[in-house]
Amino acid sequence: MSVSKFKKLATIATAAVSVSVLLTACQGKKSSSSTGTKTTKHSIALITDNNAIDDHSFNEAAWNGFKAFGKKHGLKQGKGGYQYFESSSAADFTPNANEAASSGFETIFGVGYQLTSAIKSAAKKNPKKNFVIIDDVISGQKNVASVTFESNQASYLAGVAAAYTTKTNHVGYIGGAKSATLELFEAGFKQGVEAGAKALGKKIKVDDQYIGNFTSTDKAKSIAQSMYASGADIIYHAAGNAGNGVFTEAKDINKNRKASKKVWVIGVDVDQSNLGSYTSKDGKKSNFVLTSVLKGLDVAVERLAEKAYQGKFPGGKHFVYTLEGNGVSVTKGNIDSKTWSKVQAARKQILNGKVKVAESVSDLK
Repeated sequence: MSVSKFKKLATIATAAVSVSVLLTACQGKKSSSSTGTKTTKHSIALITDNNAIDDHSFNEAAWNGFKAFGKKHGLKQGKGGYQYFESSSAADFTPNANEAASSGFETIFGVGYQLTSAIKSAAKKNPKKNFVIIDDVISGQKNVASVTFESNQASYLAGVAAAYTTKTNHVGYIGGAKSATLELFEAGFKQGVEAGAKALGKKIKVDDQYIGNFTSTDKAKSIAQSMYASGADIIYHAAGNAGNGVFTEAKDINKNRKASKKVWVIGVDVDQSNLGSYTSKDGKKSNFVLTSVLKGLDVAVERLAEKAYQGKFPGGKHFVYTLEGNGVSVTKGNIDSKTWSKVQAARKQILNGKVKVAESVSDLK
């Protein structure tokens, strides 16, 4: 789906609202089974893409929101509480969504744009259930809420950090399956690198390649190996579980080098710094995760689950998470203080409208 179609779809669905609106005024139509403020338990289900729940990325972030919701309301994992349904392939998406509905779960979340068709179908088949699609917009269905993230904004900040950190003036981007959603990451990163390079008065090369899916860790490792070998010293990945292959390659390289000669990885979705710890050739404990581009997925999931719990599920609405309110953000990670000040300055420029971040690679040309 092109970015233009994505934007058009979002407009048709409903006027996009910011995170602050979600916090204060996201009272859409109530669930057909609810009246007033609900005090009974409310069960929720998570339908994963074809990565595991512990993918150190997208699914895990959503699941953290589920666990927080469960803890807050004294719910246990399982029927009547909160549960996930793992998908081995795209063929499992629709059956899993329908199984969650038939098992009594009241609000069902589809994690990732790849589940759009499945959520559309299950929502039509189960009109008395609440559904949420993450990273896409579904219009015309009053029992479906949509959540998207301006990941290009946070990716821009990662690009600025990369520009000020690289020693080789050569960095890379590795994406999962190419799509309008993934182009947000690529476009924002490239624009941020370019802005940083311009401010520094130098040229920085950006390699880019897509894996074709979010599961092939071996392919991700191979691509990373090629990029590092060609001179890139920082790679930003937006590849879900496949991105673990990038970390493996970086660790293989770094453990055979002095800590001062390390190559870097920029993580995605959640803080992935725990994947970057290693011991260098000269015996130093170190970490090669420069920063991570965060989506407030756990917060978005928990808040929508809370609205459903209260009987105020905002069906038909589209929520957009941006840098404002840290709906998307970057971690300080191993960014040095000087570079961090440049990242924060760039953040302010985006928030005050002085910098408009591209939404697709074509916008950069």
